Amino acid sequence: MSINGLMFRNLRKNLKNYYLYVFALIFSAALYFAFVTLQFDPSMDEARGSVKAGASFKAASVILVAIVSIFLLYANNIFIKRRSKEIGLFQLIGMTKHKIFRILTAENFFLYFGSLVIGIFAGFAMSKLLMMMLLKTIGVDVIAELHFSTNALFQTLIVFSVIYLFIMLMNYRFIKRQSILSLFKVTSVAEGRVKKMSILEMIMGILGLTLIAVGYYVSSKLFGGNFESMVELTTAMISILASVIIGTYLFYKGSVSFIFNMIRKKKNGHLSITDVVSLSSIMFRMKSNAVLLTIITTVSALALGLLSLSYISYYSAEASAKRYVPADFSITNIEDANKFKAALAEKNLPYTDKVAEVIQADINIKSILKTKIEDMKFDPNIVTSSVISEQVFEDVNLSEDEALLTKARGVLQKFMVLKNSGPIELMGKSEVIPQSYKETDRKTPISGFFTSGGLPVAIVDDTVFNRLKQDLNPAIQKKSSIYVGIEMRDKAHVEEANAIFRELGFNTNIAYDSQNAMRDHQKYNMGGIMFIIGFLGLTFLITSGCILYFKQMDESEEEKSSYTVLRKLGFTQGDLLKGIQTKQLFNFGIPLIVGLLHSYFAVQSGWFLFGTDLYAPMIMVMMLYTILYSIFGILSVYYYKKVIKDSL
Repeated sequence: MSINGLMFRNLRKNLKNYYLYVFALIFSAALYFAFVTLQFDPSMDEARGSVKAGASFKAASVILVAIVSIFLLYANNIFIKRRSKEIGLFQLIGMTKHKIFRILTAENFFLYFGSLVIGIFAGFAMSKLLMMMLLKTIGVDVIAELHFSTNALFQTLIVFSVIYLFIMLMNYRFIKRQSILSLFKVTSVAEGRVKKMSILEMIMGILGLTLIAVGYYVSSKLFGGNFESMVELTTAMISILASVIIGTYLFYKGSVSFIFNMIRKKKNGHLSITDVVSLSSIMFRMKSNAVLLTIITTVSALALGLLSLSYISYYSAEASAKRYVPADFSITNIEDANKFKAALAEKNLPYTDKVAEVIQADINIKSILKTKIEDMKFDPNIVTSSVISEQVFEDVNLSEDEALLTKARGVLQKFMVLKNSGPIELMGKSEVIPQSYKETDRKTPISGFFTSGGLPVAIVDDTVFNRLKQDLNPAIQKKSSIYVGIEMRDKAHVEEANAIFRELGFNTNIAYDSQNAMRDHQKYNMGGIMFIIGFLGLTFLITSGCILYFKQMDESEEEKSSYTVLRKLGFTQGDLLKGIQTKQLFNFGIPLIVGLLHSYFAVQSGWFLFGTDLYAPMIMVMMLYTILYSIFGILSVYYYKKVIKDSL
């Protein structure tokens, strides 16, 4: 038989074994081409502001190349090992390693670039869907059209050609370094099975769980006022990262074996067939795959955390807008406010308005400040805050020595923790007015323009307010001292009023705010970031799931002889399958649960920096991740079922 005939015969024969490799190629090419196509799509012209003129997409495409490259190289490594016996047979019949490499290179060329072409067409087909999802997410009202980009095509061909060269280099090294004898043993080499746990492994197991618990504990205290300087805060963050990553490695290296060994000891040697197939295998397989599982778990947690935080910001856009702008519209100039109200009246749009005079004053909060913040270039005991008169409220009546402070918002509520009451000092340019302070649950009645986004607002007696007004420090005053909040009586008219607000050019003034415009702006900015993180996270999720699935395929082939023996002893396919289901529940469930826990503690330590809602967006992201991840576990069970069926 000619070399060409042998090559095509092998290609046809191995196609059923390479279907997952082909899937990996098609999937990777489709994702990359579709993603790169977005950069050159004309519809992106409307979305440039949300993704910084494509810079985010370019950075994301580099990360995507790294993920795809690692995935394809790993997949190729698994499947070249599965053909080791075939390569050994070629050498036995007299073929040189160079000729074998040429055959594999030619086979891989047709397989690789054939899959690449299919992947490009699949990516082209899904590019419109991705563009529609992006435009919908950022709220841009543009019709997405199917657009084929030659720039994206050339970029994809170049990237995947380079990956192909690396794959060929990997195959060449594999063939070059293996002897005929070793080629027949590649798939039968055990991954380090140990029959008895050592004291060192037990210590590693306990230490791994301890380090993870310590990392979780410190993360829960990160922004709780326990760290009083930037050095302490930075050190805490680094220690959390190191503790969790090292703890995760030791968890897979020793903790899993330690826990399952304790379970096995409790059974006093009376192991069922389910225990034999599941527990015994998991104890030693996870230990040998500790590095791989640590990387998958850590990156999964990172992807989940970033996606959760971006979705928290996106999900909280409306609540954040209401917190920053307490009324539908905020204007800081009486003449402009009257102009806007006249336009509303002309369109018969009923509204209510509230006018408040706002001044800025330094407030000494040293006596009521619970937290201490060091290493700052300013005095943390003196805050420059907004002061308003009690007359803004109809139901507030204060004496001259009483003051109310609204609660700080956002990140400040973590760093600026105040006592419920105590003495404070209002500081004018030359006069200091002592006040007896009480905390109030009232919402900030003025816009974030006056509060720098989250500082507490002081509500004082009208006499005290006028004293401060006569003794203003001009260096700390805002450009405007008037707040006009305009609320639409009928919320159905808000969009129409918002259009008038834009027509008058008020949305271009940083001191004027529209609740709807601020909500849309946050969704516009965070939507693009969330889309990119989500896309990369989904890519990593699928690739890591495939890697674990490929690993299970390898393990099933290695354990096939064991299943043959068990079947001959009388155990049914159903008996073995119960053990396999338990095994896969742990194989996929343990990295899933650990990754979810890592991301949860990472998100809960600083979610308030990104929005107002934690659990709803985080749970939605985690549920989606769990469902998609579980698919690979189910697929692996079906593959094991096939192996068990063929074992006898």
